[in-house]
Amino acid sequence: MTRYVIITPVRDEEQHVEATIESVSGQTLRPAEWVIVDDGSSDRTGVIIDHYAAQFPWIRVIHRPNRGFRKPGGGVVGAFYAGYNSLRCEEWDFIVKLDGDVSFSADYFQKCFEQFRKQSDLGIGGGEIYYDFGSELKLEACPKFHVRGATKIYRKACWEAIGGLMPAAGWDTIDEVKANMLGWETRSFKDLRLIHHRLTGAADGFLRDRVKYGSVCYTCGYHPLFVLARCVYRLVRKPYVIGSLAMLFGFLKGYFTNTPHVNDKRLIRYLREQQLRRLFGLKTVWR
Repeated sequence: MTRYVIITPVRDEEQHVEATIESVSGQTLRPAEWVIVDDGSSDRTGVIIDHYAAQFPWIRVIHRPNRGFRKPGGGVVGAFYAGYNSLRCEEWDFIVKLDGDVSFSADYFQKCFEQFRKQSDLGIGGGEIYYDFGSELKLEACPKFHVRGATKIYRKACWEAIGGLMPAAGWDTIDEVKANMLGWETRSFKDLRLIHHRLTGAADGFLRDRVKYGSVCYTCGYHPLFVLARCVYRLVRKPYVIGSLAMLFGFLKGYFTNTPHVNDKRLIRYLREQQLRRLFGLKTVWR
C-alpha cells in the first residue's frame, strides 16, 4: 500500500480550511499522517484545525506564534519544515505539500499515485488548479513541467535527491528545475482537478504579487533576456504596461539591493540554458 504524509502550512484560512480537511478525510486512500501547521493565524483557523485533530488521530496540529506579517515563500517553507521535522511516520513513499484552501474529489490521491506507479522516473506531480467563478471552473494555466505550490507530491527518492525545499520565494520552481536537471520528470496531471478557493497572489494584491514574481525571478537566477521577454509578453495583458513594469522592478531590485541568488551555480546554469533554448524555440523542460 502506498504510504504518504501531508504537511499543510496555514495562516488565516478560517473560510477555507474546513473544505480542505473534509476533502482529505474523505479520501479513498488516506495519509499515514497529516501535520497542519498554524503559522500564526489571527482568526479562528487554529480552533478549527484543533477541532478536527481531536476527531482524527492521524491529524496533528502545530501552532506557531504570529510574526505580525506575511512572509511569502520563506514563511511557507519555514512552516512546512516545522511540520516536516515533527513527523512521526518515518516509512513513507511520498510527501505532500498541500495548501489549506483547496478542495478535491475523494479519489484524488488514489489517482495521483496511479500516475506515479505508471512512470518510475516521475519525481514531482499533482493535479491542476482551477478557480470557481460561479458559472464555470477556470484552469490556472502553467507550463507542463510545473506543479503548483498548492499541491505538490514528491516521490521520496526525488525529495532526497533535490535536498528538500529552498527557504525563499521561488521554492516551487527551483524544486522542479533541480529535479529535471537530475533526470526526474515533473508534471501536472491533466483532468485531476483541485479547486483553489483563493486566487494566486490575492493575499498580496496584484502589483505586490507582480513585484514579488520579479524578485523570485532574480533569486532563482533567471536569465535577464528571459525576464525581459516575459515583461514584453505581459504588455498586452491587463492591466496593460503596469504589470510588466512591476515585474521588471522586482527583478532589477535584486541587483540594486545585492539580494543573494540560489546558492547552486550548476542549477542556475541549467535553468538559464533552458530559458535561452526556449527563447530560440528549441526543446526544453517547457516542451
